Amino acid sequence: MRIGIDLGGTKIEGVALGADGSERARRRVPAPRGDYDATLRAIAAVVAALEQEAHERGSVGVGIPGAVSPATGFIKNANSTWLNGRPLEGDLSRALDRPVRLANDANCFALSEATDGAAAGAEVVFGVIIGTGTGGSVVVNGRVLTGVNAIAGEWGHNPLPAPVGDESPGPACYCGRTGCIETYLSGPGLSRDYAVLGGDSASAAAIAALASTGEARAMAALARYEDRFARAIAGVINVLDPDVVVLGGGLSNIAQLYANVPARWSRYVFSDRVVTRLVRARHGDASGVRGAAWLWA
Repeated sequence: MRIGIDLGGTKIEGVALGADGSERARRRVPAPRGDYDATLRAIAAVVAALEQEAHERGSVGVGIPGAVSPATGFIKNANSTWLNGRPLEGDLSRALDRPVRLANDANCFALSEATDGAAAGAEVVFGVIIGTGTGGSVVVNGRVLTGVNAIAGEWGHNPLPAPVGDESPGPACYCGRTGCIETYLSGPGLSRDYAVLGGDSASAAAIAALASTGEARAMAALARYEDRFARAIAGVINVLDPDVVVLGGGLSNIAQLYANVPARWSRYVFSDRVVTRLVRARHGDASGVRGAAWLWA
């Protein structure tokens, strides 16, 4: 049995999967924000509850909102800042009395979809999470590509390619740079662009709904979004040449992206044809926790 834990900023979710990927138990509890020791106890309690319900001990993989530094073994780049600088892997291994595998939550998402989701059977998969932020991840032959610096797939903090008009230098990003892909393709990025075009304050979902009714500013904002998405993904295709790009997160529910973005990206890809597929995640919000379990596949 494999247990996956999705360690989020507001909740901790756990799932126990059988050898065939079937779900045997699931738990969700609030995350103890700001309290590292309480986070360890909460994860241990979720694992214990899953094992009690499934009547079996399992391996444990954990998806985290950051990465393990190869230099120190400590957590880095986590927006759940109370994890940063902590030896989470070792502390969890002691708390659970077994080895534990950690991976970035975007990596877990892509691994889930490459294992038994929308990209199952593909050799090279690029996973994209587009929501309040923008994350990326790479899976090759069923294994997460972490990289020597533990930043493989950190696509959202590259500059938006081929900027036009007011896209350069671009909006400020929390990482300290300007014009990052995340500042354009995240939900807040789409909302800001709609306001730039004269629209009222609105969420990305509301903008997509308005566009479906023919509201001109929403349609213009989505057209700009699609072209920026096409440019950003074309850069990935030119370097990685994935079989499949799989989307998750709130903005992955905008149905027109799956036809309109591939229709636009060909002009930016260095090839006479592009057969890369753009698909929606099969497991939706459950991909992260399922991928954490598959870290022990």
